[in-house]
Amino acid sequence: MDFTKVKANLEKLGYTVSCFDTAREAAEYLDSAIDNTTVGIGGSLTIEQMGVYDKLASHNHVFWHWRVPEDSSTAEACQKAACADVYLSSANGLSETGEIINIDGNGNRVAATIYGHRKVYFILGENKLAEKFDMAMHRARNIAAPLNAQRLKKKTPCAAKADRCYNCQSPERICRALSVLWVMPSSAKYEVILIHENLGY
Repeated sequence: MDFTKVKANLEKLGYTVSCFDTAREAAEYLDSAIDNTTVGIGGSLTIEQMGVYDKLASHNHVFWHWRVPEDSSTAEACQKAACADVYLSSANGLSETGEIINIDGNGNRVAATIYGHRKVYFILGENKLAEKFDMAMHRARNIAAPLNAQRLKKKTPCAAKADRCYNCQSPERICRALSVLWVMPSSAKYEVILIHENLGY
């Protein structure tokens, strides 16, 4: 997939953009760029697949609610991640025109990607890219969210078939908050990492 168009559009919107052929190369780049600081990570299968947590944790203070120390809790990890100097997240959809879309269950990720850090990195495989905004939104709601609900073994209509969003009222619904970044927020520096691999949902 050619990243030329989306890269140019993201840069027009204020983002720094870096493109890599493999997740390994992207992980090595992040490992060299982020040093001796506090790092928060949002829930992300993409980041887990990259193996970047262990690299960063060797020379940074990293807070991720998917990797909670025995003397801590998920809530504490989320809180510390929200206050970290640097924040890493993926996204559920990215349009070629530059809109970045995320859907969240408890809101920690959508909140943290908008405000509270010195720098935010969005890390996306090429499977997250869609031509237009409405297509990226459709992808986030009807592909990413059902697959994540199924992975988490939620009792929701979308998890049963992983086919589409049913806009359900299930107590276990994971799509409770939605963020769309139309233009780069002015509160921090933002960098989008694009990878020529299929990563996450």
